[in-house]
Amino acid sequence: MAKALLIVDVQNDFTEGGALGVTGGDAVAEGISAHLAAHAGDYDAVIASRDWHDADNDNGGHFSDTPDFVDSWPVHCVADTEGAAFDPLLNTAAITHEVRKGQGKPDYSAFQGVTESGSRLGALLTDLTITEVDVVGIATDHCVRASVLDALNVGVKVRVLADLVAGVGEDSSAAALAEVRAAGADVA
Repeated sequence: MAKALLIVDVQNDFTEGGALGVTGGDAVAEGISAHLAAHAGDYDAVIASRDWHDADNDNGGHFSDTPDFVDSWPVHCVADTEGAAFDPLLNTAAITHEVRKGQGKPDYSAFQGVTESGSRLGALLTDLTITEVDVVGIATDHCVRASVLDALNVGVKVRVLADLVAGVGEDSSAAALAEVRAAGADVA
């Protein structure tokens, strides 16, 4: 049984000071770095997802000048910008694979993204014979939630490391963790 760590969207625009900064985002970046320093050898792969939106369009309605913060958002994580870069507190040395999502459309789950070679995350996990995934990152109530549910849907055993996630809202994050637990994920 191979195991992976999935790091969801620990990017400058989602941590403090970013376009959609989440309180606790920098602490999550530091915590993931510490976790990797102690446990990188426990994983056969370390996969990081990034929002990677187009600069020249509204990304399928994802960007809006009057966002509703449900289906539309302010401009964030535009490809090749500082906002789309990994948070500097995240040590990226152990990352073995990257998945970029968005790219002209509103993606939330890391499973909607593609690797540099064009593979979807589900196919990558199959190719790597990954059967277990620990999930960490931002935001608990949006992209972490969607990624966990999709991982469960492809038959992977999932554990969310609850001290290494940060969400937009306290209530919505608690609801997201309850939802993924009810769907079959372990929340540790």
